[in-house]
Amino acid sequence: MQIQEATARKLADMDEGAVRRAYARWAPVYDMTFGLIADAGRMRTVEHINRLSGKVLEVGVGTGISLARYRPHLKVTGIDLSPEMLERARERVERRRLGNVEAILEMDASAMRFADDGFDVVVAMYVLTVVPDPGKVMAELKRVCRPGGEVIIVNHFSQEHGVRGAVEKGMARFAETLGWRPEFPVETLLGTEGLHLVDAQPLKPFGLFSMLRFTKEPSGPQASTKALRLARRAGLRTGTEIRDATA
Repeated sequence: MQIQEATARKLADMDEGAVRRAYARWAPVYDMTFGLIADAGRMRTVEHINRLSGKVLEVGVGTGISLARYRPHLKVTGIDLSPEMLERARERVERRRLGNVEAILEMDASAMRFADDGFDVVVAMYVLTVVPDPGKVMAELKRVCRPGGEVIIVNHFSQEHGVRGAVEKGMARFAETLGWRPEFPVETLLGTEGLHLVDAQPLKPFGLFSMLRFTKEPSGPQASTKALRLARRAGLRTGTEIRDATA
């Protein structure tokens, strides 16, 4: 059994319509609320991407808050499901004259209209807790990334125990209203065949978020086990043991 299958039953349901409505509400205030909270992690992620080269796909580009930080040598495409968010992203591109941003598109991350292997870097920041089917989105991120390229995930991962774990469990029933899942174990993202986890780092503030870096290459059960160990060393608490996830 893949890791996503072992943890899928724990995830709160997310309806696409509910997500669209939630982010229509968030769009006018996003930059000054969650945008600020997540800014340190976003900055660190873009700093890493700026050391790479080629074509970048930002999945869940939102209001485009990251776009001005990409260096000019990168060719950037952004997609999002929310028209209200995208309107602000396009305004930002025009206002800042971001010539290296090639396209801002409305698109479903679980069914992207891109050819296989078309991007050197695919990044999804603060997205996977939002989508109805995280496993399907991970497969799409892998598909559009070239072999040897990087898939980078920045996300909140829940804890199983302690005060924070109790709060996340209590908030889980409000997932559709919030527009994201408070309860989201890291194993959900570690079983995508063909993606190999090479790095996991906690991010500010307070380690609430983490950056996972994958390369696109063949993988198998041993790679999944190694990925789980790497995530644990980064301080990510997991909700299930690997022996249960692979049984």
